[in-house]
Amino acid sequence: MTLNKTQLALGIAAATLSMAMVGPAQAADSKAERVADAAARKTEALEMQMQQMADQMAAMQAELSRVKGASAQASVESAKVQELDQWMASMKSAPVASGAKDNLVAVRGGWTSLDQDRGGAGPLDFSTKGALLSNNSNNDGFYFGGAFDFNVNNDLFGLMDDTSFAIELGIEYAQYGTGQNILTNGTLTALAGETPVNLNAGHGVSTDARLRINASPKIKFMHGSKFRPWLIPVGLDINILGVPSNAVSVLNAGMNFGAGAEYDIFRGIVIGADTRYHYSTSRLDGTPTDGFSAGGYLGFKF
Repeated sequence: MTLNKTQLALGIAAATLSMAMVGPAQAADSKAERVADAAARKTEALEMQMQQMADQMAAMQAELSRVKGASAQASVESAKVQELDQWMASMKSAPVASGAKDNLVAVRGGWTSLDQDRGGAGPLDFSTKGALLSNNSNNDGFYFGGAFDFNVNNDLFGLMDDTSFAIELGIEYAQYGTGQNILTNGTLTALAGETPVNLNAGHGVSTDARLRINASPKIKFMHGSKFRPWLIPVGLDINILGVPSNAVSVLNAGMNFGAGAEYDIFRGIVIGADTRYHYSTSRLDGTPTDGFSAGGYLGFKF
């Protein structure tokens, strides 16, 4: 088939137009891809920057927390050091505190009475009451002495709080009056051949004096209080006669039961009241020793 010039020209024009239309479309697609790629790269760069900023912020926050913690620790340690300095200063400036004073030394005295005197009922009655060498019929007298209280604990061996247990060691002198030998009216004589010999130079008057030594457990209540009542459940007595008994014995043992109270008036100086009953299981070879005593005392704690 033979193409004329007109047909050839139309074919060339159509091909040219087709290429002109396809070229811009391809160019537009390539530009869009380049824009999208650039935007993606920018987004990725921004994301990386944001991540870096977040990491930096986290690091800054961690450092700030560390600094705050170190500052708080330093403040606590500084406060402790200041408190310790203040305590040391107060301890240096404070007067020396004395320890608790629980022991006691005391002087005491008062009235005492025997359950029975040692006087005889008649001139020849010396078989009882120990009246051979003294017929003293007075059973009332006075006493004075002293004592030491040695504190052992303040909780009664764990049985009672604020209750002290102590051991009292005491000595007392008591005097009940005077008496005479009832056989010879105060004059002791013996025969030297047929001549009487005066043995005591006529000094027949004897003072009925006695000495008592005691060792007693003492329970004191209300530890730490100024006012403290106390109790002696049972203690040991040793009685010594100034005028011997009918058998010339001078020593026997007994018991004492006591109660009282004391008050701390000023810095360990105490005053107290003391009542006791003294009991012996037997007379001292006829001489009665049982009796009651009541008095007061002045004590000093140490």
